[in-house]
Amino acid sequence: MGSGWHEWPLVLFTVLGQCVAGATIVTGLGWLAARHEPADQRRIALNMFFLWVVMGIAFFASVLHLGSPLRAFNSLNRVGSSALSNEIASGSVFFAVGGFWWLLSVMGKMPAALGRFWLLVSMVLGLVFVWAMTRVYQIDTVPTWYNGYTTASFFLTVLLTGPLFAALLLKMSKVPFNGKFFASVSVLGYLLSIAVVVMQTADLGFIHSSVQQANALLPDWGTLQVWRFVLLAAGLGCWLCPLLRRVPPRAAGLALGLILMLAGELIGRGLFYGLHMTVGMAIAG
Repeated sequence: MGSGWHEWPLVLFTVLGQCVAGATIVTGLGWLAARHEPADQRRIALNMFFLWVVMGIAFFASVLHLGSPLRAFNSLNRVGSSALSNEIASGSVFFAVGGFWWLLSVMGKMPAALGRFWLLVSMVLGLVFVWAMTRVYQIDTVPTWYNGYTTASFFLTVLLTGPLFAALLLKMSKVPFNGKFFASVSVLGYLLSIAVVVMQTADLGFIHSSVQQANALLPDWGTLQVWRFVLLAAGLGCWLCPLLRRVPPRAAGLALGLILMLAGELIGRGLFYGLHMTVGMAIAG
């Protein structure tokens, strides 16, 4: 029993990877919307550098989970038949395609039409990467993961953190941004996350093996979820409060909000890993 933080490399990998996938989509939409403003597009592309820095941190964390960096290549041995191999492969393709788009765009070597298509492909690959992540944990012998809550929580992290990260990058790029719409998307993600936790908490009481009850795995489940949602609300507040006052959010406020929201999602992902249990001799639920 515990908070699940013993799996901190996977916690970082999944949360940061999902954040980057969401931010790539929203920032990419900002870049596409500025197609008649080459100077704006260049500033956006320059600041998208931070997407790939965070993605690099996520992959570094995943390598640490393998124990030895030399084992990283072994994770690709069963692409197509192993959910883990598919996850690493899809993430690597997303990283490579998006990273090369960024490099060529910054260097001014990307033709306009090809650049738009290439960026759209990168955005789709981000979603494929998140979907591949969810498949890794759909294990029928782990009943606390083998459900729709896993898929929902992973994609909700995209909705919660991605738009705010993108808002920060677009603010740094000094380009117009429909912050109200995307802030509303994150608020929707917040409300849906609460609904998922409420329903999941109820269902945990019906999952057990012959030796273990699922809702006994994390005695501090309720307290930590409250802290998670407090941090998420505070992070959203850093974005929403200026918008409600009809003043542009500042980059410092958006950065603080992103840190708070990532901290909240890291707590939530730690709880996810803390729910690990196997079927055992019998299972009900």
